[in-house]
Amino acid sequence: MLGIETFINHTVKDITIASSVIAALREVLGPQSNPVPLHEPCFRGQEWDYVQECLGSGWVSSVGRYVEKFEKQLHDFTGSPFVVATGTGTSALHICLALRNIGPQDEVLVPALSFVATANAVAYTGATPHFVDIEMDSLGMCPVALESYLRGVAVLRGRKFFNRKTGRRLAALLPVHVFGHPCRIEALADLAARYRMDLVEDAAESLGSKSRGKPTGTFGVTAALSFNGNKIITTGGGGAILTADPVLAAQARHLTTQAKLTHPWEYRHDAIGYNYRLPNLNAALGCAQLEQLPAFLASKHKLASRYARVFEPLKEVRFVSEPTGTQSNYWLCTLALEKSNLPLLTCLLEETNKSGIMTRPAWNLLSELPMYRCSPRAPLPVATDAIGRLINIPSSPHHCLDALSP
Repeated sequence: MLGIETFINHTVKDITIASSVIAALREVLGPQSNPVPLHEPCFRGQEWDYVQECLGSGWVSSVGRYVEKFEKQLHDFTGSPFVVATGTGTSALHICLALRNIGPQDEVLVPALSFVATANAVAYTGATPHFVDIEMDSLGMCPVALESYLRGVAVLRGRKFFNRKTGRRLAALLPVHVFGHPCRIEALADLAARYRMDLVEDAAESLGSKSRGKPTGTFGVTAALSFNGNKIITTGGGGAILTADPVLAAQARHLTTQAKLTHPWEYRHDAIGYNYRLPNLNAALGCAQLEQLPAFLASKHKLASRYARVFEPLKEVRFVSEPTGTQSNYWLCTLALEKSNLPLLTCLLEETNKSGIMTRPAWNLLSELPMYRCSPRAPLPVATDAIGRLINIPSSPHHCLDALSP
C-alpha cells in the first residue's frame, strides 16, 4: 500500500520538486479556473444527433443499427476481422477467456501491475491468476523475466505445460498494454506459442496503439477493448471482443446474448450465457466517438510531446514515452520518479491535487489485494519498485485539443 491517505510532513527538497512539477504541468496545461481532471470524455462530434436518433427509433437496447455500425467501425479501425460489442470491457475479457475453455484447473499468467479487472476476469472463469513481473520501459509484462521464470516453474505433461508446484495447467498468457503503451507483445506471443498457452490480450486501455505498425488487440487469439467513461473514446460503459477466428466470433456473439437460439418467438437456450451485449443507445455514442478518434490520437501525441519537453530538464522525474518501435495512444500520460521514493511520490500527489491538478498513483499490485494474496506469483522486483515511482497526470482528449489548438 502507498499509504497516501495519511499526509506526512514533507521535506523542503520534496516540496521544491513538487513545485517544479506543478510549474511544468501548468506550462503545458495553461491557466485553469476549475480543477483539471485526470481524464474525461470529449463530446464534440455527432453524439447528440446519433443518441437522439436512437431515442426516436425506440431501439435503445442490445438490438439496433448502431450496434452493427459500431462493430463495423471498430473492424475498419483495428483491422480485426471480427468484432463483438459488449456492455463492459471486463465482460469482454471474461468472454475472451471463456472462449478458450479456461476453468478451475487452470492458471492464467497476468502482470502484477494492472487494473483489478484483469485478474477478476480470470477469477470469473474459476481459473487462478498467476502474477508475473513487468518491465519499466513499457510498464507491461516482461518477456525476459517471464521466460526465465517459466524455465523453472513450467513442466510439460503430454501436450500442455503445467505449474510444477500447483499441478494446474498454464492455460493462457494475458498481457496488458498499460496506460496505452504497447507491451513487448511479439516476444510474449512467441513465449505463449512455445509454452502452448493461448495469448489473450487485455487491450482495454490501448485503442489506437500499435506495435511495429500492427494495432494492439490483433496479436492474440482474442482480445478485449474498453470504452468506459475514462477511456480514449467512450460509450458510457462498454467493451468489445476482437478475434480473427470466425468460430470464436460466433460463439462470442452467442454467449453474450444469453446463449439464445434464433427462433421467431420461443426462448431457446443451449448453454449458460450472459447478458453482455452493448445497448444500441451506448453504441450510438460510440459511433460518434470513433469518428473523432484520429483527432484524439493526434492531440494526445502533441500533448505527450509537450510534456516530454517540459519535464526533460527535471532530474528527479521523467515523462514516460512510448517504447521504441511502438505508437502509444497515451491514454494516461505518466511520470516516473528516477528511483522509488514513497515520501516524494506522496508529496507530489498531495501538492498537485491541492493545486487543482488531478493526479493519481499506479494501482496497488494485484498480488497484494486480499482476494489474490494466495495466488501463485513470480518474483516481482520491478513491479514492486514501480508502484513507488509512477504518477498519472491530466490526459483528457478535450483538454489536449483546447491546449494545443492554434
